Amino acid sequence: MEASSSAPRLLRLGIGLPRLVAALIVVIGMMIGAMVLPGPAHAAVSEPCDIYAAGGTPCVAAHSTVRALYGAYNGPLYQVRRSSDSTTANIGVLSAGGTANAAAQDSFCAGTSCVITVVYDQSGHGNNVAYQGPGGAGGTDTPSNATSESLTVGGSKAYSLYINPGNSYWHNGSATGMPLGSAPQGAYMVTSGTHVNGGCCFDYGNSETDRHADGAGAMDAIYFGTSCWFGGCSGSGPWVQADLEYGLYSGGSQSWNANQRAFSSRYVTAMLKNNGTSQFALKGGDAQSGGLTTLWNGALPPGYSPMRQQGAIILGSGGDCCASGGGNQSLGTFYEGAITAGYPSDATDNAVQANIAAAGYGGGSTGGGTAGEVHAVGAGKCLDVPNSSTAGGTQLQINACAGGANQVFAHTSSGQLTVYSGSTQMCLDANGKGTTAGTKVIIWACNGQPNQQWNVTANGTITGAQSGLCLDVTGAATANGSPVELWTCNGQSNQQWSLS
Repeated sequence: MEASSSAPRLLRLGIGLPRLVAALIVVIGMMIGAMVLPGPAHAAVSEPCDIYAAGGTPCVAAHSTVRALYGAYNGPLYQVRRSSDSTTANIGVLSAGGTANAAAQDSFCAGTSCVITVVYDQSGHGNNVAYQGPGGAGGTDTPSNATSESLTVGGSKAYSLYINPGNSYWHNGSATGMPLGSAPQGAYMVTSGTHVNGGCCFDYGNSETDRHADGAGAMDAIYFGTSCWFGGCSGSGPWVQADLEYGLYSGGSQSWNANQRAFSSRYVTAMLKNNGTSQFALKGGDAQSGGLTTLWNGALPPGYSPMRQQGAIILGSGGDCCASGGGNQSLGTFYEGAITAGYPSDATDNAVQANIAAAGYGGGSTGGGTAGEVHAVGAGKCLDVPNSSTAGGTQLQINACAGGANQVFAHTSSGQLTVYSGSTQMCLDANGKGTTAGTKVIIWACNGQPNQQWNVTANGTITGAQSGLCLDVTGAATANGSPVELWTCNGQSNQQWSLS
């Protein structure tokens, strides 16, 4: 019986060996190409709340207007409302785990003004904070202007939550995961050392559900500002302290903590953690580079053990503020922050700081100018809207500096001097477009006209761009309630002003 030979048969069919090999290679290649092969494993990007979760202290609230705080987060960061038609829009991220889509805000707010009404909770607990005013969380405050400060994070444009007196945010999180009673808690925020004051109180953290001062330990919130609550402070701040209710604590007692230091850099990391029964820690650092400085790591102050946390979330004000009566008195900037269940380890704190420093905070613009009080140098008083009026035509005066929203002005890139924010924002205005000495300086709805343009000069004067006249305290008076007008520039002290 003749042995079978496949090669001769193939040759007889006209298929030579080289062509056979080539055909086999093509077939094998097609088979491989048709297979779905797993690619290399890619680790998910770890953002602050991923780091906290890995450390066993998960975030129960996570807020930011500039970036996602989880590597997989792809939802909204905050909500804006425009003044032209009161329509709202959610501003999200450019991609999962990425930075804010500032272009979406710019498009939505083009040709009008916008305010930030809600900052969403990224943790999934629903702890969204809304402004403490009508239409928000209820209360007497107003939402922050959505375009007061722009910056870059990772090279992308973003906007901060820029708090002025009269702005604040709140949520009752007592039923949605916030630490209660003496449960341990951690918190951090990224803020700014360049937009601060001593008004009470630029806080972020755990607060009262009834928005009243309910006793020692009812709050567990980070404070950042220049307030020296118990006296004896060293320097002028701003400092990272703990608002535990009935006081801002720099350390474990009412005495000033010698380890405290000021953080005046553009971007600041502030941290507070509290085990609820015996100890707490305060830390701070530069949010652009470097590590954390431990300011306090020791016993709770007398009377604060155990803690009595109630589970509301405060952002921008003290705990007993803004539901009724007086509004927030503080200045502050909020970029991001989170609150955790549990007491984070030092290793976790360090990893979060490393993530923040790597996020690429940079740039920053507050509309081309400074926001703050306008000091009348000759009188030692502040430029003031009488009785916090928002009525167009109200003449400006000088009054004792109190840090209220009616004394905080912003000099914008277009030359306006604005007061208040959101739907109540007004501009300094030369009454009736007057250009003669004695023209009253009033507040009026911002309209971009030349009589609302002001030059803040290096020699300390503020001049009307249209008239060339100087902002002047009538008759060089120094008493509270003295009116302000335009007058021929004469170099006198009643025409000297300092915006800070």
